[in-house]
Amino acid sequence: METNGRRKSSNVDDRRGMSPKKMGGIGGGIGIIIIIIFTLLSGGDLGDVVTNVVNNSGGTETTEQVAYTPTAEEEELADFVSVVLADTEDIWNKLFQEQGMQYVEPTLVLFTDSVSSACGLQSAAVGPFYCPGDYSLYIDLSFYKELRDQFNAPGDFAMAYVVAHEVGHHVQTLLGTSQEVHAQSGNVSEAAYNEQVKRLELQADYLAGVWAHHVQGMGYLEEGDMEEALVAANAIGDDTLQMEARGYVVPESFTHGTSEQRMRWLKKGYENGTLDGSDTFSIPASQL
Repeated sequence: METNGRRKSSNVDDRRGMSPKKMGGIGGGIGIIIIIIFTLLSGGDLGDVVTNVVNNSGGTETTEQVAYTPTAEEEELADFVSVVLADTEDIWNKLFQEQGMQYVEPTLVLFTDSVSSACGLQSAAVGPFYCPGDYSLYIDLSFYKELRDQFNAPGDFAMAYVVAHEVGHHVQTLLGTSQEVHAQSGNVSEAAYNEQVKRLELQADYLAGVWAHHVQGMGYLEEGDMEEALVAANAIGDDTLQMEARGYVVPESFTHGTSEQRMRWLKKGYENGTLDGSDTFSIPASQL
């Protein structure tokens, strides 16, 4: 993806080298991370459920500055994701305006190791995530190496896809879709709720594809970029992750979609380039 000399977003909060700590709580953070680490490994948001748990866990958060010197590669990556965020701002402002709506730009928080958010104190182990409580997406740039080394999904556009997916969750929050889904927690069976969350995630993949469509139209995509994104989507499908971790899959527990589904919806958004066609909720499960 071509980024040289292009606009960088001003909505970046660089907290690298800042170390938040939670003191005096009941110790619920570790349990939360254990529960959500698999779900968020492929870039989901924490949702209202985690927010409620964290808000009731008590404790006081403090932040201390630690010695930290980013590498030249990391600084280059920080500039890259800032340009990606700027593109999402331009594209979603335009698409919302066309629908007679106003787009509220999110903040991208860069952090190392752990970070404090409106969704609580989180470790980098949860992966990139979006917090609806503060309209912010959080990324530890070391995830780029995880994509490359752990998931075999190298390339800058694989990381761009991750950013665009999290911005997709922001779009869903502005449209009220995320709230509708998470409101079902506790009111339906676990399997039924998982199904709705999965459809929410697939829609975020579609929205990432919409972004890629417009970046292509702006002339910034390079040969092989979409292939990099599709490889990443394939690598973080529920079935692929579960098979690698367990040696078998449990479809009822899927919360992000299979590798095939994630690639399909990403590609569909890329081909359509509009909000039309993003409805992942009304179609039969066999057609997801």
